[in-house]
Formats: sequence, C-alpha cells, structure tokens
Amino acid sequence: MSVFVETCKITASKASLLSLLGLQIILTLFFLLLIVIEHVYNLGNATQKQALLVELYSPELQLFKDMVTVKETRLVDIISKLKLQKSSVIRHMTSVLQPILEKGILDHSIVHRAILEYLTIADKTSAADIIQQLSGLDLVRMIHTNDGSRLGILCIKHGSAKERKKIIKGMKSHVQKIAHDKFGSMVLVCIFSVVDDTKLVSKIIIRELESNLKELLLQQSGQRLILQLLHPNSTRYLTPNDITSLGLSIPSLSNKATPSPYLLLCTLFISELNDGEAVEEEKKDEGDGVDASILLNEGGKKDSYKRRQELLVNSGLAEKLIDACCEMAGDLLRSKTGKDVIYEVVTGGADGILHPTLDEKLNMLYEAISSLASEAKVDEQKEEHLLEQFHSSRTLRKLVLDCPEFASTLWEKALKGKIADWVKGHSSKVVKAFLETSNSTVKELAKKELQPFVKNGDLSVE
Repeated sequence: MSVFVETCKITASKASLLSLLGLQIILTLFFLLLIVIEHVYNLGNATQKQALLVELYSPELQLFKDMVTVKETRLVDIISKLKLQKSSVIRHMTSVLQPILEKGILDHSIVHRAILEYLTIADKTSAADIIQQLSGLDLVRMIHTNDGSRLGILCIKHGSAKERKKIIKGMKSHVQKIAHDKFGSMVLVCIFSVVDDTKLVSKIIIRELESNLKELLLQQSGQRLILQLLHPNSTRYLTPNDITSLGLSIPSLSNKATPSPYLLLCTLFISELNDGEAVEEEKKDEGDGVDASILLNEGGKKDSYKRRQELLVNSGLAEKLIDACCEMAGDLLRSKTGKDVIYEVVTGGADGILHPTLDEKLNMLYEAISSLASEAKVDEQKEEHLLEQFHSSRTLRKLVLDCPEFASTLWEKALKGKIADWVKGHSSKVVKAFLETSNSTVKELAKKELQPFVKNGDLSVE
C-alpha cells in the first residue's frame, strides 16, 4: 500500500518534470496498481481493509499502524489515539487524493472511503473544493458503492445550485441504471428530498423514470424512489442504512444545530454491520413506520410538500403511476415489495398528496382492484386469489381499515353477498377488517351480514 501512496506523491509533485511519454507510463502503472489494491481491499476483512486505508491518512501510520485497532474505525479516532496533528493528516491526504481527483480515477471503493473520511476532518474550503471537483459526470461513476453513494448525497446536500445542476445533468441517460442500483437510487432519493429546482429534476430524472415505470414498480431499489415521493423518509420503507446515508453531513459545512458538530462521524458506521453491509430487516406489515424527516431536512429551502407536489403531481408522474397500478394491480398486491407502492397510491400518499387532483383516477384504481377481488374462487388456478394470497390479503386488509372510499368499493363489488366464500384462511383477515373500517355505512352493512358466521363459529372476531 505504501507503494500506492508514493506513486500518488510522485504524480502530484513531479508530473511537470516528466516527459509526456513518461507521464503516461506512470499513470498507466498507477491505474493498474489501483486496480490490484481495489481487488485486495474488497477481498479483505475489516482489519485488512483498515490496514490499507490507514496508509492513506498519514506517513506516521506506516510506522505505527499496529497501534491502531479495529475499534478505531474512524479517522478522527485514529488521530486522537495516536495524537497526530490534524493539519499534517489533511496535507498528506490532499497530496494523495488530489491527483486521483484530477485524473478522474474514481471508480474504486477504497477511493470512495478515503474521500469520505477526508471530508470528516477537512476545513470548509477544502470540503467545498472536493464537492466542486466531484460535481458532474464523475460522480455518476462513484455512486454504485455504499461510500460512493454517500459522497453523492453529501454533494447534493452541500453543493451549490450550480453544482447540483451539474450533477443532475450528468445523470442524463443514466437515470434508469441509477434507479435500479441499490446504492445509486439513494442519491436520487436525496435529490427528490432537497433539490428545489423541480423543473430540472422533472425534465431529466422524472421523464426517464416514466419511460420504464412498470419495471421500476416491481424492483426494490426503483420502488424506493416512488415511495419517497408518496411517503417521504418513512422507516417503513427505508432501512437503517438508508436513513444513516440520508442523514449524513460534512461537519465543516453543516448548518445543523446539533449537540455534536460531527454528525457525519457519529452516523458513518451506525448501521454498517458485517463489514460494511447493512442488515436488511424484514418489513412489518403492521404500522406506518417513523418519520425520519428531522434528520434529513438539510439542503433545500422550498417547502417539502410543495416540492413533492411539483415532482409527483404537477409533473404528470402521479397520473402515469395510477395508470400503471391499475394495469398491474394483481402483480403489485401479490409482491412483497410492490404492495407498498399500491398501498400508498390507493390511500393517496402522505398528507393526501394525490387528493383531490387525482380522485377520479383513484376511483378507477379502486374499481380495478375490486374487480380482481370479485373473481370467483377456483380450486385449480395459476395464481392464488387476491383475497387469499399472503401479501395481497394483508394489504387489502390495511386498505379497508385506512381508506374508507376503497372499503366501500371493495364491499359493493367483491364481498357483498359472497362472505361465505371468504370467512376462512387469509381472506378472513380482509372480511374482519370491515368490522373496524372507519366507513360507518359499510361497517353496518358488513356487521349485519357477518353476524351469522360469527355466531356459528365460522368467523372469529377475537
């Protein structure tokens, strides 16, 4: 690794003295060396990765790196333990990272982590300079890794309007690929949350998402974007790692009034378990999740509801989204992740974002779902009935409880007079939900029809 550091220094300080041919040879060797280091870094465990990283931080660490344990995962902790001069570390890291930034050698995760750590100690001017250099097409190449995605989020949150514009324009024709990427999609989520230029976002990002909306709705990373517009910053849809990433700030550039100035330092590893991989928790069907907006509100000046309305409703995305849900209702309801999108659409999204503008369209969606639910139960069929399938039955139950208008349509079109077919199995959850719906008219009708089944024990209401 020390060879890598020395190569960086040579590139930085001696480039002007080398002939053009000699410089090309040095750069080629440097690039090949970085590929080898990246491969070793990705294969290593936490201790081995740290051993490679610490040599980028300070020359002293090449001598005293054995004194650093895995507990000191953050650069600021290493500086504190070894009593290093922060200014010396910044100078050394600048000499290493600047040639990498200038030559655009930004595809490697070890580089992403090194830059991210540098930003935790960089002064305001140095941090702003990093953001300026990264803003543009180069950033698109970085956001496929966890740390690269976090760098993208920091550039969006702390970048100027001009820098944000360059980043978004750099995504043109790449939006679909970014949207389907586990980490890249989080940068788009951040853009939806903080960028005030909704015309630009709609023109470049929303238009490209619309071109392949149906595929997006059935893919977990893609759904995250739609859910962020429908129900922003919900821990029901965002993992702890997602929340951590969106909550990051650069200490020297942060305007947040927090007890500690090191929000980035405090959150950088909070959700990283098993050597950097976030633990995916199974989503609960019950509950709405906690709103994490308090952590994520830095960067934009426009009212968040107005921004969402401009991106989702005014852009025309919501109308196309409802049309897609009508067409794909069965697939979405039966899907472990797709059910979340259709639930949010049917209920109108957080704060009723789809009402009243799209009420007529939503009624069409209620009819489409109820029509599928009204299909007769057949012993041998390719797919489980919507009222009996595990995911769809639970989603329909929630919709009956949370959306009175949908409850009325489903009752009239699919269940009225047909309760005997659905009082057992998963479908009974949907049936019993009518006894708790906030639609009082439907509740009374259901109660009257369900009473005989409750009395004879066919339907338990406990």
